[in-house]
Amino acid sequence: MAPTADKDARPPAVLVVDDEKEIGQILRDALQREGFDCDNAAGGFEALSRLAKKSYDVVVTDIKMPDMDGISLCRKIRSSYETDVMVLTGFGLDFTYEQIISIGAADFLVKPVSNSELAARVKRILNERRSRSERLQALSELKEQVEKFRRAMEGIVQAMSVAVEMRDPYTAGHQERVAELAGAIAVAQGLDQETVYGLEMAGRIHDLGKITVPAEILAKPGRLSNLEYELIKNHVRAGYDILKKIEFPWPIARIILQHHERLDGSGYPAGLAGEAILPQARILAVADVFETIASHRPYRPSLGVHKALAELEAGRGVRYDPDVVGVCLELVRDKGFVFSRNWVPADKPVPPP
Repeated sequence: MAPTADKDARPPAVLVVDDEKEIGQILRDALQREGFDCDNAAGGFEALSRLAKKSYDVVVTDIKMPDMDGISLCRKIRSSYETDVMVLTGFGLDFTYEQIISIGAADFLVKPVSNSELAARVKRILNERRSRSERLQALSELKEQVEKFRRAMEGIVQAMSVAVEMRDPYTAGHQERVAELAGAIAVAQGLDQETVYGLEMAGRIHDLGKITVPAEILAKPGRLSNLEYELIKNHVRAGYDILKKIEFPWPIARIILQHHERLDGSGYPAGLAGEAILPQARILAVADVFETIASHRPYRPSLGVHKALAELEAGRGVRYDPDVVGVCLELVRDKGFVFSRNWVPADKPVPPP
């Protein structure tokens, strides 16, 4: 029975390496009768020379040869080619199956071996090779689909962010800047790449719920009334309600819902405290407070970086996560963090005395 192959594909190529010419020819002839494209090499160096000129699917090699032993040949092949290697030996007591497999061989047979068993083992290697190739192809296609999904998701999130900024032009860029600082804090804390990415996505739309707030309230230049402030506070719940049924890979809706909660329970909407608040929401809260105080608002000019840092220091361990505040202070004071998008601070941060 011929080896499995596509209708128009070339037959699998096998190279038999044995310094005993007669044995090598017998093995080659047996494999050719099974439909393989089979060649001989009299030793390791000749085998490497043939591999440099022709692509082989499997190399069947003896171990004990005068110019290069089969173990060394196997290592060289596995380090430089995609070719699988089957090792044969007449000295079965000198080697174990585990030893031969550990050097990268796909199979190990002790001579004498029947022609039918040799062909069956080579076919098994080829089937496993084909399965690996199919798995790698499927994985590549999956990665491509995930990347397409991620780009589409980023586009949707960006569209949501723009929609908020169109309703609240005075805070244009606010969400992007908060996402940028939150991501920088998360990276500095050593959070994994996926968690950082999800946090940045949440940051870009953390004020999505403001599309439910009347525009005249968002742009009001004076102090808000109690009723108006309650309407503003409702934006976190509104944002959560918009997003809660979307199955993001990250808890984006919950991060947005909790980004105005405070460590001591004084925040909103649920008055959560301490560990009940998501770690990502605690990071977003600090980034949001810093950007809001340090930037211009319709009801006041920028209060400056110093004022923003002072607020975080005053609330450290009370309203805001102490570790997050510490990282934020280090980024701004010691490492010179500044936002990259449309931001001119009223003052420049200086290191503490």
